[in-house]
Order: sequence, then structure tokens, then C-alpha cells
Amino acid sequence: MQTDYLNAAVTAAIKGGKVLLQYFRKLDPATIEEKSKNDLVTEADRASEQAIQGELAVRFSSHSFLGEETGLSGTNDMVWIADPLDGTLNFVQGLPQWCVSVALWDAVGPIVGCVYDPLRRDLFLAQKGLGARWHKDIDANAQFSESPCLEGPNQAQAMKVSKQPTLDGAFLATGFAYQMADRFPRYIRVLEPVFYRAKAIRRAGSAALDLAHTAAGLYDGYFEIGLRKWDMGAGVLLVREAGGKISDWEGGETWWDSGYVVAGNPCVHPQLVEETGKSRR
Repeated sequence: MQTDYLNAAVTAAIKGGKVLLQYFRKLDPATIEEKSKNDLVTEADRASEQAIQGELAVRFSSHSFLGEETGLSGTNDMVWIADPLDGTLNFVQGLPQWCVSVALWDAVGPIVGCVYDPLRRDLFLAQKGLGARWHKDIDANAQFSESPCLEGPNQAQAMKVSKQPTLDGAFLATGFAYQMADRFPRYIRVLEPVFYRAKAIRRAGSAALDLAHTAAGLYDGYFEIGLRKWDMGAGVLLVREAGGKISDWEGGETWWDSGYVVAGNPCVHPQLVEETGKSRR
């Protein structure tokens, strides 16, 4: 059954990505709305979510659905969690750093996760207990069979987190939303000490891609405040199945509800948590 779930996640994510490609750098400014200050939504977000939800509803009509734009529908413990466009502000500006995220969770946690980058044609996949894979050159406009991620000539490799041994010299990702308000001072208290220890810190503007790239070993670690469930629904499983660690800023398990997230390889993660944990004091 996991394979059916994974195929559904992939097909839905690719359909969402195909929709987004039709809008990228072609948006009508009149269709861009501000949900709150600097928190934008576009016709592309809505059209992508409609395509994703429609595909999943056909396959698993009894499952619940949680989307960034439409919220939660259904009461089933099996919940599809989708971000139809993670990195909306980048998308609006024409910056090529955004993706689609689709995951399935049950009452215990994530079962499958998929992050799709249509521009780079990268597809990051994970199944609970079965590892994570990075499929390359997945064209959203290609004609796929029922199992686009599992067959054909597309290159694929197992994903593993990096082997960086320490926070000192690590290559990190971070993020900060402009709605952090009174949480921003805490973020700054972390950024300064981490800045002096890390080799570099990147703020690219898509949490789902940051988590996928951490799982793939491109980043050694990642930290952020204020993530929503759709931002990390797929990415956290990618990191775990690639051998990485996920926690809140104190090293606990409240990250899913609090949105305070630290991710990284088994060496960098605890050292990064030491720094994020100090910020509470």
C-alpha cells in the first residue's frame, strides 16, 4: 500500500508542478493577493492546490486533506498535507527557488513524502522505514505511466545526509518569515553565534526545499522558526529516512505544533540544538 501512496504523492506533485510552470514569470499582478503583510497568494498557488487535491481525491476519496490555501477537509486520520507552492514570494518575484510538497500522514506520523522542484526537475522521495531517494531529470511535461517515480530511465540515487562532523565549518540553511513579530529577537540570538561557527548560512526562501537539500547532503543542517505543517510535511520524512535528525529548538518533539525546527546530520544536529536551545534563556 505504501507504493500506492507514494505513486499518488508523486503524480499529484508533478501535476501541481506542471500547473506552476504555466504561471512562472507570467503572473498577472492583479491576481496576486496579500493574506497578511508580505504573505502572498496567487492564482498559481490556488490552481496547483486544486490539481493536487483533485488527483488525491480520485485515488483516496476517504482521506482527509490539509492544504495551505484551502485548509483542512475531512476527519480521517489519514491526512494528505500539501504545499502547492512553497516559496510563493520567490515565485512572484521570478526567483527560481520554489517547489511543490506533498505528504501523507497517519495518526502516528509521516508515511510518504515528496518534494518536487519543477525548474531543476528534481524529485525527492521518502517512504517510512524504506529510505529516501533523489530522482533527477523528472520533467513535469513528460507523459508518465502510473508509477512515474519507480520506472523508466530517470536517474535515481539513495539520499543520505552529509558527513560533516561539527557545526564548526558546516554549510547551513535557514529561513525567517516576515510574520515572526516578537519571535524575531530569539532568532537573532541564534543567528549570531551560529554565523561565527558555520562555513556559510543560506536563506533561500523555501523550507521544503531546504529540508530536501539537507536530506540530500547538500546542507549539513537547517533551522527555522514559524514553519507550518504544509511547509515541512514531506521534508521531515526526507531528512529522517536519509539518516538525519529532526527536533524543536530544545531538542524535543514539539516541532510539529510549534514550528521551531532544527534538522541536520547526526553530528551537526545536536550541536545546532545547543545553540538554538540557549536562545530561550
